[in-house]
Amino acid sequence: LTKAIFEAVSAHLEDKGALLRGGTIMDATLIAASPSTKNKDRKRDPEMSQSKKGNPWTFGMKAHIGLDARSGLVHAAGVTTGKVHDAKVMDNLIREDDRVVFADKGYVNEKPKAGRRLSSSQLKRNRRHGAIRAKVEHVFRALKCQFGYRKVHYRGIDKNGAQVFALLALANLFLARRQLRCG
Repeated sequence: LTKAIFEAVSAHLEDKGALLRGGTIMDATLIAASPSTKNKDRKRDPEMSQSKKGNPWTFGMKAHIGLDARSGLVHAAGVTTGKVHDAKVMDNLIREDDRVVFADKGYVNEKPKAGRRLSSSQLKRNRRHGAIRAKVEHVFRALKCQFGYRKVHYRGIDKNGAQVFALLALANLFLARRQLRCG
């Protein structure tokens, strides 16, 4: 039901001209789950898993989103266990008519080889792509800071996925509030 609500909100935003076509920005965020074994089975949630971002390891799930490159609104989403690599869900986040796709820095930014520096043109390209990709962080800020969804509340991917879809629909409405008010 919440996925249908998310799709209905996306369709409404597209009708209002807030959700455009032409490009997608993809990214994922880790949502922590309780690593506690203090339950009747004395086990962690079997549908969650460990994932490393930077140095710390996080036990939980990933929320993957496809964002409209112009408007900064979410048009596609999915949830997986924490250990699933972003490239595995990439096809579900890209629209058929997208002419350009921006992925996170692991895919897009050029990295220097050992003992070398990036050229000035490579640095400019990374900055240009970084400025475009920054829009994805607005959605994650709304999800984690505005709505306080930093940790899963239920056991299992399905229940938590339903909550993610509902929160992403609300995040789209929150981020498009000025356009909807004026339009």
